[in-house]
Amino acid sequence: MGNTRSGARAAGFLSFAFLLLTMSSARAAINLPDFTELVEKYSPAVVNISTTQKVKHPPIQRMPKPEGAPDKPEGPYGDLFKHFFGEQGEDAPEPFDTQSLGSGFVVSSDGYLLTNYHVVKDADEVVVRLSDRRELVAKVMGFDERSDLALLKVDAKDLPVVKIGHSDKTKVGEWVLAIGSPFGFDHTVTAGIVSAIGRNLPRENYVPFIQTDVAINPGNSGGPLFNLNGEVVGINSQIYSRTGGFMGLSFAIPIDMAMSVVDQIKSQGHVSRGWLGVLIQDVTRELAESFGMDKPKGALVAKVLPSSPAEAAGFQVGDVIVEFNGHEVTTSSALPPMVGVTKIGEKTPVKIIRNRETKNMKVVIGELPKDEDMKLADSGAAKTLTDARLKVTVAEISDREREELDLKENGVLVKQVKNGPAGKAGMRDGDVVLMINNEQVTNLAVFKRVAESLPVGKSIPILVQRRGGPVFLALRLAEKD
Repeated sequence: MGNTRSGARAAGFLSFAFLLLTMSSARAAINLPDFTELVEKYSPAVVNISTTQKVKHPPIQRMPKPEGAPDKPEGPYGDLFKHFFGEQGEDAPEPFDTQSLGSGFVVSSDGYLLTNYHVVKDADEVVVRLSDRRELVAKVMGFDERSDLALLKVDAKDLPVVKIGHSDKTKVGEWVLAIGSPFGFDHTVTAGIVSAIGRNLPRENYVPFIQTDVAINPGNSGGPLFNLNGEVVGINSQIYSRTGGFMGLSFAIPIDMAMSVVDQIKSQGHVSRGWLGVLIQDVTRELAESFGMDKPKGALVAKVLPSSPAEAAGFQVGDVIVEFNGHEVTTSSALPPMVGVTKIGEKTPVKIIRNRETKNMKVVIGELPKDEDMKLADSGAAKTLTDARLKVTVAEISDREREELDLKENGVLVKQVKNGPAGKAGMRDGDVVLMINNEQVTNLAVFKRVAESLPVGKSIPILVQRRGGPVFLALRLAEKD
């Protein structure tokens, strides 16, 4: 009898547990997003883009025909002769067509579309295929290479359009969905979440990307990234991959930036960006200590470009920009997008740290030049000096070398770096030492005096110039040095 009751209780407990599990699974299923309505409503506004580019064969390099040889030799060796020496009057190979695929989306019913610039770059013909299978030839109305955006126009009316959202309201962890043509498979839908916002990539200084784990592959470029409200918040642009395929890291251009590009292309035919005129780098823990900062943050000014807004405002090498136009600058990569979207001619507040003190400045933002020539070179010099404490040999720089390096009065050339404090700080052969411990180095005598007076056990900032531009290093002399 007892066993029967125990068995009944056990069966009841299992039934109750199964019910709870079923309810929990049902609730979980209810909480998962349903993208079907979004896809049905907005996928018609997503297009497939194919491009054609004519590529010419490189000229065929032929050996010179031997003197006295016939133009068209007969016999069994005639083909071999023609292969090496060519045939008189022989035409060059015909050009051939290459094709590429991408995605895009309609932003206005009168035929304007957005895509990535790299999708249509150097294309001789751009064809847009709509969801109703129509194929229309598109004209590139304008593009912006720095943000990798292009505005296209097709001759059509009453086209389905997407709903434009606001990328600045996007939050990490929210669901997002992509529609595009990976590998040519039209209107492929993939979903995921926002992994990070404001992500800066190498050589992409002016775009604060939205990072997601949405599956993106070749052909998705230029397609829209939707939020759960059906609003486009980004344009799928890049992936990070070691294999060429998707690895869980995809990046989208914020739609706020993209629509600004569209407006500028429509109104003025090109895109203008704000310009401060400084070369910057991150503040490391050692550099933060040398500048008297409690933690690493901000953008460290390594060079103030001549005739720039920064020079006019009084910025100096060694300033650390910690706030721009009311926004905190956490890393150096966060500053260029802030400056880029600032209105040209606007007087903008900037907060800096200079000589361990906080200082408020105002700068009138200029327009980013089309081509900034910042290439540097290095070379040798005659007079040298070896510093035993730093374990480095430096040399004077000639007037010709100074002109090639775009130097005014500062700098000594690093000839050799041995195992010691200079090497541990990251100094390299070919660097030009511009400043030590906030004091400008004009020649070997100044370098020697400043180096001999450096304190031990404390991080000291050193500004050097190398091929990539000016760079701050943190040097520390140990007690035994």
